[in-house]
Amino acid sequence: MNLTNALFVLFASILVFSMTPGLAFFYGGLVSAKNVVNTMISIFSICGIGILLFIGCGYGLCFSGNHLGIIGNFHHFFLAGVNLMKPFGVTHIPLGVYLIFQLMFALVTPALFVGATVGRMKFNYFITFVCVWTLVVYYPLVHIVWSPAGLLAQHGLLDFAGGTVVHINAGITALVLSILLGKRSRPSKNDDHYNLPWILLGTTFLWIGWYGFNAGSALGINHVALQAFMTTTIATASAMVSWMIFETLHGNHPDMVGICTGALCGLVGITPAAGYVTDIGATWIGILCTFVSFTYITFIKPHLKYDDPLDAFGCHGVSGIIGSILVGIFATQKVNPSIHENGLLYGGGWHLLGIQFGGTLFTIIFVAIMTWGCAKLIALIIPMRVSKQAEDMGLDQSEHGESVDYTVQNIRDLELYRNEFKGQLSHLYHDRK
Repeated sequence: MNLTNALFVLFASILVFSMTPGLAFFYGGLVSAKNVVNTMISIFSICGIGILLFIGCGYGLCFSGNHLGIIGNFHHFFLAGVNLMKPFGVTHIPLGVYLIFQLMFALVTPALFVGATVGRMKFNYFITFVCVWTLVVYYPLVHIVWSPAGLLAQHGLLDFAGGTVVHINAGITALVLSILLGKRSRPSKNDDHYNLPWILLGTTFLWIGWYGFNAGSALGINHVALQAFMTTTIATASAMVSWMIFETLHGNHPDMVGICTGALCGLVGITPAAGYVTDIGATWIGILCTFVSFTYITFIKPHLKYDDPLDAFGCHGVSGIIGSILVGIFATQKVNPSIHENGLLYGGGWHLLGIQFGGTLFTIIFVAIMTWGCAKLIALIIPMRVSKQAEDMGLDQSEHGESVDYTVQNIRDLELYRNEFKGQLSHLYHDRK
């Protein structure tokens, strides 16, 4: 048993957990004032739901047994029969520590697609959907990719920390839900962001938590963990600077939302590759993922007939897809000798790139079909979308009966009332004349 590695992974687990409340601040700052509570509650409530589900049956479905390389079994209901102190993996950490680490991934993944549903989805539908989706989409995909007996794992797919399992998964789910929900009745404008400092605070929490996400996936203090830490830092920096450059070339001012979005694209893109690529590879991954996501969000999305308010697909889905494929180009055994072959740029030929492309495509199709089926079946029992009146009122009041401090919104309302009052005074003055 290696206690040093165990403490490292436990600390990484805490960092990963901080990503979920960090995401709540990030999304909460982006939405309009009338939907802040609903957005943040939707994200934070997943902590309770996700923990119970994973401890109850998630661990067994992900990592115990094997059925067709797709799913595990229910043999360890509420961890019955699991020896938490059993040494696990080549880093010899306790099995319980690995279980806790994986638990944190199960919390943050469904929270990512909340950005596509804000202001429109009924809360009871959302809770039900998260439960069903976790069971039939997330747990099977974890088994397929990360269980040694999993279908894609057997075919050699490389996903260091969750490019397919987390980001493509959440991004495609966000796309499907945004299509099924339809457009908002009154889409928000850029000046409707509730709190810009919250956006920066949330991004900071996410960036810090991502070090646990990526470096922690080495499951010990070793050269792979150190390299994952470095590549995470470099890819995020290159993505952030790239977004500012693209924004400027497009004729816009670099703004808070754009800079933070660029940083997230880098974090997403490097996730599947963090422990496999060099610093140069990380730089290019950050640039390429940001370029594709920026192009999609700026030029392609406006012409498509769906409404993803916070660009959950444009950021997590698109950058996750590009990052996963780029593993087949930039991965090298110089960084991680445990991988079976090098990427295209390091003499490995086209084989690994083909595996990465095929695994990415499988993930997209699997998640899209399963998510669509889950959403449609639940909608037969629980209405998916709130009424127009509830949407106009805001989900904070209509779904939860409470609201945040409306100071910013009140200032805007006072400005409107003042202008309206000045107009009425002007009319009275002219009438009297």
